[in-house]
Amino acid sequence: MVVNRNLNSITHSSFGELQRHLPAQTSFVVNNSKVIPARLLGIKADTKGQVELFLLKPLEDGYSFEALLKPLKKIKVGQILDFGQGLAAQLINKEQRIVRFNDSTGSLLNHKNLLKLLQKNGHIPLPPYIKREDELSDRLNYQTVYAKKLGSVAAPTAGLHFTKPLIKSLNKQGHQFLNLTLHVGYGTFKPVESVDIRTHQMHEESFEVSEDVYQKILKSKKEHRPICAVGTTSCRVLETLAIEKKLKGTTNLFVFPGFSFRMADCLVTNFHLPYSSLLMLVCAFGGYDLIVKAYQEAIKEKYRFYSYGDAMLII
Repeated sequence: MVVNRNLNSITHSSFGELQRHLPAQTSFVVNNSKVIPARLLGIKADTKGQVELFLLKPLEDGYSFEALLKPLKKIKVGQILDFGQGLAAQLINKEQRIVRFNDSTGSLLNHKNLLKLLQKNGHIPLPPYIKREDELSDRLNYQTVYAKKLGSVAAPTAGLHFTKPLIKSLNKQGHQFLNLTLHVGYGTFKPVESVDIRTHQMHEESFEVSEDVYQKILKSKKEHRPICAVGTTSCRVLETLAIEKKLKGTTNLFVFPGFSFRMADCLVTNFHLPYSSLLMLVCAFGGYDLIVKAYQEAIKEKYRFYSYGDAMLII
């Protein structure tokens, strides 16, 4: 779906025809974060009772995570959780749900070795609205073709529509692709429940932009090259850059209607859940009335919604 804010129009196309709808020399800004196999199934080493771990956020030491644990009430602090193939963990703080990883000998794992073991032992953490177990194909399908830096527990799904041939074709036509990183956290699925959305506490996610990419973004703005944010994650980082002028850290920027965009000129996005902060960002970018009309059109035309769904280009 192509939503044109200037014309107040909605048209239908296919993603392979993206070039037909783009301004000349567009700078695509994409999120190259890669989904880690953040769901682990194992046993308690002493009782052999089954446990499930869902990693939410890596901590600074590189081998500890905030996590969801099942069954939390039956897991004791210090109890060894065995996930096989040399990967084990211990709950070290029950209130904050912090687990620390080690190998089968009890030695702490560095971040690099931990990620290798997670790749072997873990499961791809599909969104909660996908009611099936992950499959081998999800390891490929639930990653963008430009995914590089491990750290997300959910894919930046707007990027799933791009293929390597399409990127190559767009490059030949004068468009460019710039990579930044925002590690998507589980909070991305949290609905906005506040009656007054201004009181909603936005989740924090870590991001990083290289100096080279930042300078290319600034150059694009100076030369009036349109900047197209691929996904709400890229858009949030771009607008955080504009506000805070920092290239690395965390962002809890909550974008809702009334927000003044400083960086993004176009947006590629999927169709999002009701009450989500993602949908509110899209409404802020495209205009509330026009986006509501677009969603009504998407329902009428039987568009697919959410992570493995169809795309919307807002220009």
